[in-house]
Amino acid sequence: MNRDYTERRYVAEQAIGDHADAPLPYPLDVDATADGGEGAEEVLLALALAVEQRDNVTAGHCERLALTGLALGMSLSLDHTSLLALYRGGYLHDIGKVGIPDAILLKPAKLTAEEWAIMQGHSARGAEICRHLRSLAPVIPVIRHHHERWDGNGYPDRLRGTEIPLLARILQVADIYDALTNSRCYKPAYSPQEAIGIIEEETARGWRDPELITQFLRIHKNVIVPIVAYTRQSDCSLMALRAALVNLSPLMDPVSTFVTSYPDPVGSLA
Repeated sequence: MNRDYTERRYVAEQAIGDHADAPLPYPLDVDATADGGEGAEEVLLALALAVEQRDNVTAGHCERLALTGLALGMSLSLDHTSLLALYRGGYLHDIGKVGIPDAILLKPAKLTAEEWAIMQGHSARGAEICRHLRSLAPVIPVIRHHHERWDGNGYPDRLRGTEIPLLARILQVADIYDALTNSRCYKPAYSPQEAIGIIEEETARGWRDPELITQFLRIHKNVIVPIVAYTRQSDCSLMALRAALVNLSPLMDPVSTFVTSYPDPVGSLA
C-alpha cells in the first residue's frame, strides 16, 4: 500500500484504538484479507488520490478530511468501527468524481443544470465503486450521503434530518469547512472566521445538523485549526502528526497520552 498513507494510517488507527480503550495491532481491519481488501483498498486509495490531484488546488483535501472527521468523531466518543470509517471516508468520499469530465470538475464558472446533474452523480457512483469490498461496508453510507442536507434538499436520496447517517453528517461538516477555507477553481479561500460565519448561516437556514455544528465550533480552535495547520506545513513527519493530535487533549486525554508516548514504528516521512 502507498507508504505515505500507510504510515499515517498506522498512527491514526493506533490513536483510534487507544481512544476506544481497545488498542489493536496494525492493520485494524480484520476483514481486509478475507475479500482481498488490503490490495483492493490500495487500488481505491490510489484512484481517490488521483481524482484529488486532477485539481492542484484540492491537494491535501483528503488528508484534512480524514483527520478533521476523525477528530470530530472522537469528540463525540464514537466507537472504533465508526472512527475508522470516518478516517477512510475522508480519503474515499469523492472517489466517484473519477467519472466527472475535467470540463465540469474544473469549470471556473457556474455549472449549467445539466452539468450540475452530472456532478451530483458522483456520490452514488462512488458508493457503487466501493460497494463490492466487504471491508469498506461501514464507509459506503459516508460516500453516498455526505451531500445530503438536514432539510431534505440534498442529494442523492434527499434524506432529511436523522435519516442521514451520522457518519455522513460528520464528514459533511469537515468537507464544507475545508471547501470554504481553501481556494477552488470557482472561488477564493475564505478565512476560518468567514467560513464559520457561512456555516452558521447555513445551519440557521436548516441546511446543517445544528448539534453537530455546535460540537464542531466547540473544538474548532483547539483541535481543528491545529490539525489543518499540520497538513499545510512543510514538515509532515509522523512526529508532526502526533504533535497535531496532541491538541485533541482538551477533549481526549487518552489520545494525547498515547501519541506522546508511543514509539515511532517507521521513522519520519520524507
